[in-house]
Amino acid sequence: MQKSFTDQLGNTITINYPPKRIVSLVPSQTELLFDLGLNDEVVGITKFCIHPIEKFASTPKIGGTKKLKINEIRALKPDLIIGNKEENTKEDIERLMQEFPVWMSDICTLEDALTTISEIGELVNRQPEASYLNYLIKSGFADLQSLAAQYAISLSALYLIWKKPYMAAGKNTFIDDVLTKIGLINIVEEQRYPGLSMEDIKIMAPKMILLSSEPYPFKQQHIDELVAQLPQTKVLLVDGEMFSWYGSRLVKAVQYFFDFLQDVKD
Repeated sequence: MQKSFTDQLGNTITINYPPKRIVSLVPSQTELLFDLGLNDEVVGITKFCIHPIEKFASTPKIGGTKKLKINEIRALKPDLIIGNKEENTKEDIERLMQEFPVWMSDICTLEDALTTISEIGELVNRQPEASYLNYLIKSGFADLQSLAAQYAISLSALYLIWKKPYMAAGKNTFIDDVLTKIGLINIVEEQRYPGLSMEDIKIMAPKMILLSSEPYPFKQQHIDELVAQLPQTKVLLVDGEMFSWYGSRLVKAVQYFFDFLQDVKD
């Protein structure tokens, strides 16, 4: 049957319901689809959709999130494409919208992520599974916030995603909201992802610098470089998927953040 949905950018699409041939353009949403039980319906993913690994290995790739291979998507004959405002380019999405139903998410907070999980669950006829994931995530993050309050964690933090130049997660980002949820204070006041010099970072004087594992692959040598310049600052490597993936990975993120808070409470 035909059914209409409105995405998070206000676009209305009509699809054959439930969809049988889905192309996912975003890693965290791809993982969500598989965790909702859509093992056969997902027919195309990006080269960055690495979870679950067995599905990554066996599912056709349609390019990167920002460099989609339109002809390869077309060949898959999708009856639904699922993307994200930040992850995918406007030009690619507009091209795809001319031929296929494209549903877009727009996520800046944990609450946005929970809404997206619910809406994708409705979109693909997996409402009970989506509700259960949201239950686990909501209860887990509620416990995390209680733990952060119990430990009185209130540290200024700088979350770096790139080097040469350094780039940080600023306000109006999902990472910023996650930092707040676990009791940290994002020292960056600028919106989105501003570039920073070493002098900028020294002036900020954060109590903690978090080096993300993605998209830039920070390593121990980068910790050493920063510690040499800011000896009073605690510098840690962190799993970028836990801070920035907004699908079912948030279930795993809860345990990750419990361990993280244990490590930083002192």
